[in-house]
Amino acid sequence: MTKGGMESVEVFTSEGKGRGLKAQKEFLPGDVIFAEPAYAAVVFDSLTHVICHTCFKRQERLHRCGQCKFAHYCDRTCQRAAWLNHKNECTAIKRHGKAPTENIRLAARIMWKIEREGSGLSEGCLVSIDDLQNHVDSFSEEEKKELRVDVESFLEFWPPQNQQFGMQYISHIFGVISCNGFTLSDQRGLQAVGVGIFPNLCQANHDCWPNCTVIFNNGNHEAVRSMFHTQMRIELRALSKISPGTELTVSYVDFLNLSEERRKQLKKQYYFDCTCEHCTKHIKDDLMLAVKEGESKPSAETVKEVIQFSKDTLEKINKARMEGLYHEVVKLCRECLTKQEPVLGDTNIYLLRILSISSEVLSYLQMFEEAADYAKRMVDGYLKIYHPNNAQLGMALMRAGVTHWHAGLIEAGHGLICKAYAILLITHGPSHPITKDLEVMRVQTEMELRMFQQNEFMYYKMREAALKNQKIQVMPEPTNETSSSLFHKKE
Repeated sequence: MTKGGMESVEVFTSEGKGRGLKAQKEFLPGDVIFAEPAYAAVVFDSLTHVICHTCFKRQERLHRCGQCKFAHYCDRTCQRAAWLNHKNECTAIKRHGKAPTENIRLAARIMWKIEREGSGLSEGCLVSIDDLQNHVDSFSEEEKKELRVDVESFLEFWPPQNQQFGMQYISHIFGVISCNGFTLSDQRGLQAVGVGIFPNLCQANHDCWPNCTVIFNNGNHEAVRSMFHTQMRIELRALSKISPGTELTVSYVDFLNLSEERRKQLKKQYYFDCTCEHCTKHIKDDLMLAVKEGESKPSAETVKEVIQFSKDTLEKINKARMEGLYHEVVKLCRECLTKQEPVLGDTNIYLLRILSISSEVLSYLQMFEEAADYAKRMVDGYLKIYHPNNAQLGMALMRAGVTHWHAGLIEAGHGLICKAYAILLITHGPSHPITKDLEVMRVQTEMELRMFQQNEFMYYKMREAALKNQKIQVMPEPTNETSSSLFHKKE
């Protein structure tokens, strides 16, 4: 079955998984299999003042809707583009007196679209909203309680003059949001800023070692270049060569977890048991639980103690990060590494988590040399675990490259930035803002590397002078976002 712009894929019944997507032709790494605009999307409650409600870009100064005073936009172009979806919302917010939560707003936007277009197949969609999975029957008591609260809040917000929907249908929509809401990011792809529903993407089944990745593209809405406008959309991109007739899969969770942990997360969040090869055969679990090899191999008891110590430390670290106590985070990381290093192997996930946090926080504190050492060890471990074209791996290599560059380690920095660029060209594509940023860094570090190779002494002299005249760019404040799930789950 194909429909408007979706000719290269078909929906099929996948054994034991329900519906799935299959390739209709051959794809090579980096190919865009399809791009899909959101059926409906909203900005997170906490970011409604700093993120554009049309393109989801973070902007310094946003225009506010003069009517409801709630919606914010980059400019008039984004405001005009939003009007069809905002019109009903605008009136409802004024009548209600305030904007409801993101879940209620997203459900209302879906319902208004159904009211306008009907609930059948909309243009370019392979399935209708009615046919999406809601998993309400699998909800826990706590989730059912939250669902009832959401339905009540929705009915308070929903205008009485609009089409009325039954309780069961409203529950279906909230179930769809809970299981299929896709996380939207800002233009740099570094922060989750909203949630949207993409019916075609929902058909792609999960695999822990997938052949596709999903990237969010904010589109181009610059007012002065209206002829080049492109819509906000998600892109499904091939990670490896895909033959016609092959199922297209994406990973709903980060691979950097033991198979048992990934399966637990998938069951809890998406209500299915993962039967992918990496889970059933526990592939790479041995690497993620690696212990130091050698004559004095640590005892099972020692390993157990160190892993428990690591888990306890990670909890303390999270608390300190939430409070912005970054020097405390560094102290905790150093203590933990002292305990881990004689016992855990280079690819052990508990060691890698501490290395990742320490390199990020030390970079923020501008202690670049120590940060670079940890970042190098972290990416060496990641390279043995992740799929070679994994987006998380690409981003980690980029961070490590920038850290080495700031530390004055230009050869290693340039090498890591080149590796990151090669991955992001496939996962994000050449026109994504983060790939463009990386290309600028690649050119700059290449130029500096040539200078370094010609005359090391002069390179360091010029670097020193440049740093005196221009304060080194502060690294972004470390985030406490540990979730890198594909779909957004209301916590």
